[in-house]
Amino acid sequence: MSKNQIHEDQKYIDGLAQNNSFIIKMIYEKFAPKVIHFIIRNNGNQINAEDVIQEVLITIYKQATHNELRLTCPFDAYFFLLCKRKWLNELKKKSNKRVTIQNEDLFKGEEIEDLIFETSIFEQKQTLFNAMFDKLGKACKDLLNTSFKLKSMEVVASTLNISYAYARKKKSQCIGKLTKLIKESSSYHQIKNNL
Repeated sequence: MSKNQIHEDQKYIDGLAQNNSFIIKMIYEKFAPKVIHFIIRNNGNQINAEDVIQEVLITIYKQATHNELRLTCPFDAYFFLLCKRKWLNELKKKSNKRVTIQNEDLFKGEEIEDLIFETSIFEQKQTLFNAMFDKLGKACKDLLNTSFKLKSMEVVASTLNISYAYARKKKSQCIGKLTKLIKESSSYHQIKNNL
């Protein structure tokens, strides 16, 4: 992460993390039109643009709540480049054709590239975690989901109607299994190589 000063646009990140409807509405009003215009000009439509915007906002929200994301550049630049990259990746998935970009009035700078890289790695880690979590059995999923929501293992055990000792032991085993699945994944090694 850049050691530079936090940008005044951090208010958008904080607003998303707090699920502030006023900030979310402001983001849609101020920053979404540029993304929509870009996607429509680059082989997309309104629905594609809305999907990309939604996915990027969810990623930013998750990163802000998990990692305390600190913005060191304008939110406009950060948001637009994330949306642009997501759309270009969608286009690449849909066809093997070369993608022509109709808009290059991009923001440049080390700070924005660092933030985009961090968000990209965060998104890859979340995708990997979710994919491997889905491979766990129902008992492990239930236990881990409950322990993510409730911090006290006593409450978790009570909620799941199991003993405290069993809950602790089973949670440790489930986390071990999840960690093993993640580390054995080819995606894990790709992410590790990108760092």
